[in-house]
This record gives sequence, structure tokens and C-alpha cells, in this order.
Amino acid sequence: MPGQLILASGSEIRQTLLRNAGVPFEVIVGRIDEETVKDALVVEGATPRDIADALAEGKARKVSMKHPEAMVIGCDQTLSFKGRLLSKARDKEEARAQLQGMRGERHKLLSAAVIYENGEPKWRHVGEVRLEMKNFSDAYLDAYLDRNWDQIRHCVGSYMLEAEGVRLFSKIDGDYFTVLGLPLLPLLAYLSERRVIAS
Repeated sequence: MPGQLILASGSEIRQTLLRNAGVPFEVIVGRIDEETVKDALVVEGATPRDIADALAEGKARKVSMKHPEAMVIGCDQTLSFKGRLLSKARDKEEARAQLQGMRGERHKLLSAAVIYENGEPKWRHVGEVRLEMKNFSDAYLDAYLDRNWDQIRHCVGSYMLEAEGVRLFSKIDGDYFTVLGLPLLPLLAYLSERRVIAS
């Protein structure tokens, strides 16, 4: 029977998803220099999928080094638009430009989870969701940003599908939990297989 389960993420949504699924865990945030890691990987030509996986692994590894007896879950999410990584907007103007660029187009959200034990990776999964944006008007876009900026300013893509952001989309193919930043079903299957949770 494994020891405690640690979520190496400060994300309230990820914590809520695990809590609602009845998974016992504690939170110890794995702090890494995400921008430096991301920039280095982009220079090396890494895909958005690989970047999500590497960031999730970095967070899990950081916490696992201090808590080797625990199972540590690291998570990260990236947005791939036309094959390139799209980062979080720095301000409302950049968010507006990004959303205008994605309007009427498709993009992908990639949500990675990596589990470390004893300082070593034991399991990993990258979930993928394909999303198609509506051809919304500039007037709607400006009003949307004005209403929602405080909530979406830290969200890649400048939207939250669990809020008004869902109105930006015409089609979503994939798992809702993956959209929220955690490939929950594959993770629960692994935790069940390891008898961390009952099945």
C-alpha cells in the first residue's frame, strides 16, 4: 500500500476535482521556474504536448525529492494553436489579440499529469481536447473581456469553460476534466490499480 498522495499543484479546480472524486490527498505546491523551462523547450523545438508533460514532471519531481515516501502528482496544461504553444496573455490587450486570432479556428488543450514516487516517474498521461471557436463579434469579445478579465487573466486562452468562456465555442471534442486541467479518468484508473483508492 503506497503512502500519502500529494498534489503538487495550487490549482483550486484540480483540488476540487480530486476532492469531489473522493480521493484523499494533501497539497504541496511544486514551484519551478515555468517560463525558463518553457522557453528552453520552445528553443529546442519541443511540442506543446511535450512541454505540458515536462512541466508536470518538473513539479512532481520537485516535491518528490522532499517527500520520497509519497505518491506525488504534478500537473500542467498547454494550449496548441496551429502547432505552436500559446502562452497566457500578459494583459487584456494581448488576450483580445489572441482570441481574435483563434476566432473561427480550432486549437488544442493538452493536460498532463505525472506521478513520482521515490524521486522517480511512475506514471504519466497527457489528455487532449480539440476546441473550435465561434466567429464572435468584436463587440461581444470586448464585453466578454470587460466582464470576465479578473477571473480569466491567469487562464491560458483567456477563457474558463466552466463559466462564460463556454459561449466562445461552437464545438468541443474531448474530456471535460481534461479541459479543466486534469486527465481525471486515467488518473483515477491508475490510483485504483495501485489501490490508493477503492474500486
